[in-house]
Amino acid sequence: MTDQRLTRETGPALRVAKLVEPVLDGLGFRLVRVKMSGSTLQIMAERPDGSFTIDDCEQASRAISPMLDVEDVISSRYFLEMSSPGIDRPLVRQEDFERWAGHEAKIEMAVPQAGRKRFRGMLEGVTDGEVRLFIDNPEGGSEKILVGLPFADIDEAKLILTDDLIEAAKQRRPGRAMADGSEWTENVEESDDEETTDLDDRRQ
Repeated sequence: MTDQRLTRETGPALRVAKLVEPVLDGLGFRLVRVKMSGSTLQIMAERPDGSFTIDDCEQASRAISPMLDVEDVISSRYFLEMSSPGIDRPLVRQEDFERWAGHEAKIEMAVPQAGRKRFRGMLEGVTDGEVRLFIDNPEGGSEKILVGLPFADIDEAKLILTDDLIEAAKQRRPGRAMADGSEWTENVEESDDEETTDLDDRRQ
């Protein structure tokens, strides 16, 4: 299973991603995505097992912040937000689609498939570079149909928050000492499940 990440960042976010990814790798973390939202620079990361503790967030932030200051990739004043993926997380690697097989996801394609770009359904896994999921029959039949979407042509993919997903996330979460960083609630700037774990005011 390839570890290749879907890279869809552009502009300053892309420049930041190229800088921070090797730093995170050196710490034993993996970059999930970089996103610029107004004056907030969000860097989302995790460990290979999908966990990311508050201590992990702080460690990553301490390593990344000085480098961003020196490299001057963002010219205006910004806030650095280090976060875990959360429960209804983005899916950015083929193994993400395998790990969360049996759960619902929504996928938007960069390249249309069979005349459509948006898909929603139950993940079945990955086969020969294609993400497979069961979707509603577009002709209205009661049975789900299985489709394969080229991983390389996916623009964005994300799990859909359901009771089953919440329960599965609880079961997979490590012990109390390894609580997911998404539980941190101080200085939350966004209302979705991608909650901040560290927020620094930076001026470049």
